[in-house]
Amino acid sequence: MFNKVLIANRGEIAVRIMRACKELGISTVAVFSDADAKALFVKYADQKFNIGPGPASQSYLNKENIIDVALKTKAEGIHPGYGFMAENAVFAEMCYKNGIEFIGPPVTSMKLMGSKIDSKKSMLKAGVHVVPGVTEAIADHEKAKDAANEIGYPVMLKASAGGGGIGIQMVNDVNQMEKALASVRQLAKNSFGDDSVFIEKFIEDPRHIEYQIIGDKKGHLIHCYERECSIQRRHQKLIEETPSCALNPELREEIGQQAVLAAKTAGYYNAGTCEFMFKDGKYYFLEMNTRLQVEHPITEAITGVDLAREQLRVASGLELEYSQEDIHPRGHAIECRINAEDPLNNFMPAPSKIIRYAEPSGPGIRIDSGVYQGFTIPPFYDSMIAKLIVWAEDRTRCIERTKRALWEYQIGGVRHNIPFHKVVMDFPVFLKGKYDTSFIPRYKILDKVVEYIKESKAQSTTPKTAAAIAAVQAVIIATSNSKK
Repeated sequence: MFNKVLIANRGEIAVRIMRACKELGISTVAVFSDADAKALFVKYADQKFNIGPGPASQSYLNKENIIDVALKTKAEGIHPGYGFMAENAVFAEMCYKNGIEFIGPPVTSMKLMGSKIDSKKSMLKAGVHVVPGVTEAIADHEKAKDAANEIGYPVMLKASAGGGGIGIQMVNDVNQMEKALASVRQLAKNSFGDDSVFIEKFIEDPRHIEYQIIGDKKGHLIHCYERECSIQRRHQKLIEETPSCALNPELREEIGQQAVLAAKTAGYYNAGTCEFMFKDGKYYFLEMNTRLQVEHPITEAITGVDLAREQLRVASGLELEYSQEDIHPRGHAIECRINAEDPLNNFMPAPSKIIRYAEPSGPGIRIDSGVYQGFTIPPFYDSMIAKLIVWAEDRTRCIERTKRALWEYQIGGVRHNIPFHKVVMDFPVFLKGKYDTSFIPRYKILDKVVEYIKESKAQSTTPKTAAAIAAVQAVIIATSNSKK
């Protein structure tokens, strides 16, 4: 097992990993930017080092500075969290060249899955169900037109090296192809340094279902079942749940086996996620995220598997603590991403100082947070404040518990998206579990959130409600203190 690990990330995920390290007796090193000097993860770490100014390009994406700190502190491993360096094969190679374990998948797997074209070829060869489309980069717009005619419109143009929803464009007919191809190619070159583009069939309004996989270096690889991630805005997930309402037991097992097959085909170990699109009883492998996902806590909630702990263990050379037969999901879990954004301004990021902060608690409630009262949220990074994770015996009770937790959650001084989550938790289509990736635009959910705020003044809690919540929390604190 490692003696010391550097966490090359920030915010709630850095705290999450440090907690796993603490339980395993591993010393932690935090690297931070000027903007994060007073952040919670910096306070939590055993050692901490400033690696540059606020912009990520000058700090959290500065490979050389991060490696330098790892060598200086004699850290044996680097955990990249998610985002930043998490799927950067060049950084992983730098770690190994300097005798540092990259706590993630092998470089070969990262490179294979980093190219959507190469990964699609490998998956097809292995017998994994993929989205219909081409398996070669498109040479010019005439070739693109020929391919699209064969696949059938509408189609999707995708950057082979793309990610995070960047470098994707739908094409409805032949007249749009030339301009769309030029646009996606230029965006791909600017964003990823690679203008390779391919074409896939556009699956209209699918459900987005992903499978958590994890494996060790000895060849043991399992899945921890699925997460439904269809509630998205601008390709960003906002609410996730498990299990998915769309799958029956037979499909659940079948897709799980496909996820394991995909991971084995890639020569994978450590934690990762296989993404699938699901429509009308059919599923298609989309891509593989070679890292821990934001929404991993809901999988932990229903399986009891501590994914961050397992990442650390297998990276150090130990075998998985679980076999596939050990994984028996129980109950239902929902994650709400609590973001600092302004619902009255097109949900734009709204970083500012938190002047009041009180988290919900009680049975089945978990908060993964990187903030505290008095902390100023920097403008340079993702707007996430925290993740609200809720577990209950079944979906109905899980939704009820989530609504209660959202009512308890207090955030002052920062505009946030808690009203969005309240609207969704009461929306009939969501309650029936009949939604897909078109849920937010189809039902004009964002407009309904604005209406909700204006009608209830939910964004600035009324004195009466604030007093009621404060009273509840005071009782919780008093009860807790009396038991110490």
